[in-house]
Amino acid sequence: MEKIIVSSSPHIKDNVRTSGIMRDVLIALIPALIASVFYFGIRAAYITALCMIFCVGTEFLWQKIVGRPVTICDGTAAVTGMLLAFNLPVSAPWWICLIGSVVAIVIAKQFFGGVGHNFMNPALVGRAFLLASWPVIMTKWTKPFSTGFIIPADVVTSATPLAILKNPEAGALPGFLDMFLGKLGGCIGEVSTAALLLGGIYLVIRKVISVRIPITYILTVAVLTFVFPSTGLSAFDSMMYNILSGGLFLGAIFMATDYVTSPITSRGQIIFALGCGILTFVIRRFGAYPEGVSYSILLMNVVTPLIDRWTKPRPFGNTKTKKGGVQ
Repeated sequence: MEKIIVSSSPHIKDNVRTSGIMRDVLIALIPALIASVFYFGIRAAYITALCMIFCVGTEFLWQKIVGRPVTICDGTAAVTGMLLAFNLPVSAPWWICLIGSVVAIVIAKQFFGGVGHNFMNPALVGRAFLLASWPVIMTKWTKPFSTGFIIPADVVTSATPLAILKNPEAGALPGFLDMFLGKLGGCIGEVSTAALLLGGIYLVIRKVISVRIPITYILTVAVLTFVFPSTGLSAFDSMMYNILSGGLFLGAIFMATDYVTSPITSRGQIIFALGCGILTFVIRRFGAYPEGVSYSILLMNVVTPLIDRWTKPRPFGNTKTKKGGVQ
């Protein structure tokens, strides 16, 4: 008689591996990298390469030092490095890339057990640390087409649209088309909404991410900024400037959808994205800092375990209990 071995769930498996998912994410980020090189020069690629090398190298050295299996081939460190670079200004010095990479990999990831165990997005932790430590360097935005490989001392800087919304005297707001294509100051990977959308569509087609978190997140910001417009702007203009500028699309598509730090249930993902959208609006409107995507995602990362607990499906056939026994 043939023995049947019964194992615990999950019983449905496929050939999807972490390395394959990370490869798709890297491919999806390439359009934004190309756009950043087009607008900011080859230095954008240089900063991106530095962050990726530092992240992969840091993970390799740390795992060797503590005696853990080396996992750099899974691609997670490379993705962290690329996302970290996308959250930096193109004028960032090399040591900013190094410090951000060490914080992202060692503190945010390896201290908690490595891939699959971190409770916050490592790239955003690295960015948040750098922004708190060197705010002047991290908020020095460069005008498109004004840089070469090495940032000159007299580089032309510009305010982002969100900064102009906070302080209208900082400059004139760009047109919607320039914002959609990326012809404005900002972090390396956040400026071109068109390029980020292209990468997001690729990830959805490849079934790496679902549309629940990005759509809910972006729509929440859109509705709130339409209903409560910025001073001096129409409801439509306020909505468009808020969704096309800053890191909203970068965060919604590539960081809020992180498997490890976002909820696992469909309902939980919607709650998570709603929270990200509300926090982004609150920070942008009432906070001193004009951008709020990074901190919003990090704050919602912290409550993800609670969201998973609240939205956990009830086991099939479960019965309600009352005092004195099972009904």
